[in-house]
Amino acid sequence: MAESNFIDYVKICCRSGKGGKGSSHFHRDKRTSLGGPDGGDGGHGGSVILKGSSQLWTLLHLKFRKHVICENGENGAATNKTGKNGKNEILEVPLGTVVKDGETGEFLFEITADEQEEVLLAGGQGGLGNWHFKSPTRQTPQYSQPGEPGKEEWKILELKVLADVGLVGFPNAGKSTLLSVISAAKPEIANYPFTTLVPNLGIVKYRDYKSFVVADIPGIIEGASQGKGLGIRFLRHIERNSILLFMIPADAKDIKTEYEILLNELKEYNPELLYKSRLIAVTKSDLLDQELMDALKQEFPAGIPCIFISSITGYNIPALKDKLWAMLNG
Repeated sequence: MAESNFIDYVKICCRSGKGGKGSSHFHRDKRTSLGGPDGGDGGHGGSVILKGSSQLWTLLHLKFRKHVICENGENGAATNKTGKNGKNEILEVPLGTVVKDGETGEFLFEITADEQEEVLLAGGQGGLGNWHFKSPTRQTPQYSQPGEPGKEEWKILELKVLADVGLVGFPNAGKSTLLSVISAAKPEIANYPFTTLVPNLGIVKYRDYKSFVVADIPGIIEGASQGKGLGIRFLRHIERNSILLFMIPADAKDIKTEYEILLNELKEYNPELLYKSRLIAVTKSDLLDQELMDALKQEFPAGIPCIFISSITGYNIPALKDKLWAMLNG
């Protein structure tokens, strides 16, 4: 997934179609000069519909489509002919897409399943033809209904990445390196902060043809929940992960303090994140000997499982997969 192609926020203007007018017509033929009402109904205006697709991972295809305009319904006609409905505009979006009102920011709905369809903006209903209004006392109604007008509204689409495991850590904690080792993903890796500017997804193969999805989230810094660094722009992607894998490098000044800072930023952003399963991985453990590992274990926070790993040497990588799989299926 190329960085320049990862789009997780778009704002689009949607215009649904207006309904067609009902017809005010009376039956006429060579044998009937004054027949009863037979005006048909107007067609419904087209609607804007969102459809979930498991084949999409980004909102890139909607980045340059600022306006979505649906067809109007056609007017009704004689002999009770209903006008043609306006064509719906179906927009496919990746799973995890959240829809909000473009003016108020109010949450509307979320797409979480493949083939799931939700009406983003409904088209106007077609008007009824005059045959609907006939009665024993009103046998020649002269009127029919106009179609309902369409609507025009701005909508916000935000993508929250759906993944089993989310990698959480400060910049340069080794998140991208780990993802490149345990999956086929090829994130950019370099020795400077904020190398990762967009979330990267990788499918991790496990035993017996099993697999799970890992998301590499851009690095978090203290104050991220208030917008510092890459801020809350990417914190929302953590909301859709089942497990949070906290990654802290072995050369950190204080493992427990770094963990608490990261945890506090998640709490400030969304307290519900504290209810997710957590695992701490001490990265770059190839720099440590057994004596240092034993000493660092004393700094681990109580009640949270921890593991020493090295993406460079492969140390404990199989054991990490085992732990994650057990937590996902526990």
